[in-house]
Parts: sequence; structure tokens; C-alpha cells
Amino acid sequence: MSQPTSENTAVEDFDVIVVGGGPAGATAATAVALRGHRVLLLEQQTFPRYQIGESLLPSTVHGVCRILGVEDEVARAGFKTKRGGTFRWGRNRDPWQFSFALSPRLADPTSFAYQVERSRFDAILLDNARRVGVEVRENCRVKGVLADDERVRGVSWTGPGGELREARARYVVDASGNGSRIHTEVGGRRTYSDFFRNIAVFGYFAGGGRLPKPNDGNIFCAAFDEGWIWYIPLRDDLTSVGAVVSRESAAEIQQDPVAAWRRLIDSCPEIRDLLHGVPQATEVPYEQVRVRKDWSYWKSQLWRPGMVLVGDAACFVDPVLSSGVHLATYGALLAARSINSGLAATLDEGRLFDEFEARYRHEYSLFYEFLVSFYDMHQDERSYFWKARKVTNVSAPELEAFVELVGGLASGDSTFGGLGAAGARLAAASSDLDTAVGRLPDSDGLRNPLFESPGIRQVFQEGAVLQERGVFGGPLEDETPRRPGGLVSSDDGLTWREAR
Repeated sequence: MSQPTSENTAVEDFDVIVVGGGPAGATAATAVALRGHRVLLLEQQTFPRYQIGESLLPSTVHGVCRILGVEDEVARAGFKTKRGGTFRWGRNRDPWQFSFALSPRLADPTSFAYQVERSRFDAILLDNARRVGVEVRENCRVKGVLADDERVRGVSWTGPGGELREARARYVVDASGNGSRIHTEVGGRRTYSDFFRNIAVFGYFAGGGRLPKPNDGNIFCAAFDEGWIWYIPLRDDLTSVGAVVSRESAAEIQQDPVAAWRRLIDSCPEIRDLLHGVPQATEVPYEQVRVRKDWSYWKSQLWRPGMVLVGDAACFVDPVLSSGVHLATYGALLAARSINSGLAATLDEGRLFDEFEARYRHEYSLFYEFLVSFYDMHQDERSYFWKARKVTNVSAPELEAFVELVGGLASGDSTFGGLGAAGARLAAASSDLDTAVGRLPDSDGLRNPLFESPGIRQVFQEGAVLQERGVFGGPLEDETPRRPGGLVSSDDGLTWREAR
């Protein structure tokens, strides 16, 4: 909540305050500090700390991490190499591969990502923020924002000893996750997706079978009657396994999470066989079976003067494509560009943050649109879970909210249309994806039919541009504005500029 400044509280001054030290917060803070600005980052917990989400995309590793100057350290951490994804999903009952190497925009030297232990990965990003000059303070809880009628001016927070503190800045970045206490300060509302309102129950095994090399580091996602299961090889002796099922299963899962988790694994033969005879992990913090509401959502407003939302404070989408860290770090980098340009007073603030919001919504909407189509592609008419997740069952209110979210930007189409056009687009995308997957068995290994699908090309396009910027210092093709009057990135990826 907004709070007035107390006359008895010492006030510190910074250029930017970042709330939250996860990948979104560390990215935003580092990208602003790299331009010489004074940044305070307030983190509620003490790192390293456990966090769900272990599977990265190449755009984070070779794009964002390289821009932030931390790619080499991530490489030295010894994380499991991930060359793509393997899916038992769709009409074909046999697993099929999704290879980063066969994308025409992802050159072989950078056509991989990592499976990471988030406690270690997030600590690497946060320590890097410290190295570039960010003032990082852990075990600090933000209580509210300091604001007046014109803009947000700072935050109030309690330190490790419970003392009340205040800090002022030109900009506040809320990167404090889905449980953010301050995201309402930008205005707008959270829209929750009924289509992706699922429950995840997950835990870890002390090992497990692996796919044949060189795909032994792939994430394996297998659809079964009650939903789908992820299987992530984190180390030779550690595997993350989670089931995503309907919210109607919540009562059973909450009553006995371990029993429900085991039963769901046994219901999926492909995953069950990989874990035959393998014990559950006993290593802290991987010894627990956890439950999470896996509900996708987005905010109708992502900024106001002086404040911006990134990461799960702004949006979250179903994790089957491992998009969580990508969306978080990408949105944070967009915000940092707007903040850096705003602090330099090179362009109008409203224009800068409209660019941030339009691009962030665009990227989220592409993943949302693709994921609806991906779910629709799986054919299982016997299953309540899959029948309820057909394109034809996307509710009118959700389609209306999606059309509003897209704002004419999804798939580069400025005439997206109303509800009927949105439903038709989702159905067509599903059919196109199904056709591409069906051509995989006949591919010659030199091309990937998946990347001949417009939906897949579009959903990974911005990630490929991020990689090009990280590897080559700029995109291989001249960047053009995403909309009339829009801006483009500087070559280093840290500010906005006018298109040439």
C-alpha cells in the first residue's frame, strides 16, 4: 500500500530500487547498474534459497546472461546441458524431439541451454549484481511504496532487525513474484486464465533413467490421462519430477501430496519406467514433495510513473515450454532499457514505458497463444483434463481478455479481430503445429519441420534476437519498430533509441 514518508525515519536516496532478488530482479538491477546508476535491491529471503523452476531456454543463457556479463560463470557452474525437449504429446504415441540446433536462427555453438538448480543459478545472478555495484540487502521485507499524486517515489521496508526504513528513487521495480504485496500500486487488475488453472505436485528422485545421448539432458514432458508430467535431469543423482493436473484434483493432492504424486507417476508408464527402483531424494531442500497452484495470469497494467512490474509480479504462463525464467529476465531487460533511457532523459518517459509494456505483452501473448494450441493438439477424448483444454472450451471472457492483452501485436497481426477471430486463430495454430509434429518422422535430420510452423518460429523469434545481441553485439538483421512510432534497442541491449 502507498505510505507517506515518516519524519522520524532516515531516508536513503538511489536512482532505482528493485524489490526481489530472483532472476527478474537481478537482471533489472544489473542492467541498470551497468549504466552507472545507483541501485538498491531488497530481497525478503537470504540466498541461496529454494525455488521451483529448473529448465532454461537458450535466450536466457546466451542472450541475457551474456549481456549481464555472467555467461562464463554460469557455464563454469557445471549445470546439465539441455539441447532441446522431448515430448510424448499429440496424436503420435511415440516420443518426439525438439532440438534447438535445428533452428535456423540458433547457431550450433549456442544451440543449448541448461537444467539448473535454481538455488545456485539465482545466487550466481544476484552475486553478479553485487559485483557490478548493486547494493543488495537480503532479509529485508518491503512494506509498501511511497507515492504522491504524480508518481511512485520509493519504498518503505523493514531490515533484518525489524527496523523500519525508507528509500527514495526515480524508479521502483517490483520483481517480488506472484505473491507481490505491492503490484496493485501500478493499477489495473490480474486476469487469471481458466484454461490454464491447474495444480502442480512435484518432488525429486536421487537419480533416474536418462534419454540416449546427446539428448540425455533434455526435459521430457509426457501427456497422460490426468494431465502431463515433467522429468528434468538436474544431475546424475537428481531428477525433478512434477505432475500438472486439473484443479479438481486439489483435494486429493492436499490430503496426501506424496501418495498423489506417486500415483500420478505410476499412471504415466514412460516416466514410471525411468524411475524404476530409484529412491526419492533425501538431500535438503529436495526431500520434500511440494504443491503449487499453477495458474496463469497477466496484469492489465504493467507500469505507472515511477514504478514497473516484471517477472511473476507481472505475469505467469503454463511451464510446459520452460518459459518462466525467459519471460522474467526478458521483461526485466525491457524494463531496464526504459529505466536507463528515462534516467538519461533521452526520450519521453511515457513513450519509453509504453514500449516496455507493448513488447512484454507481445512476448507473453505469443507464449499464451502457442500453449493453448499445444494443449489443443493433444488428442485424448476419454480424459476430462484434455477434453476441458480444447480450443473450443476457451471461455468467452478469457478470449475477450486475451484480445485485450494482445492489443493487435500477437503474431505481428494488427487486425487480430474479436472473439471469433481469436478462436479461429488458436484452432488454426493447433492444426499447423499438429501437422509439423506429424512430419518429424520423415525429416532428413538437416531441417526441423517444427521450425517451418509459423507459431513455433514466432514464439522463439525474440529469444533468437536476444541471443544474437549477446553473441554478436546486436541482431543480425536491422531491427525495426514493433509498432508505428515504436523504439528499437541499442546495440548493447541496455537502452532504447529511435529507429534509424
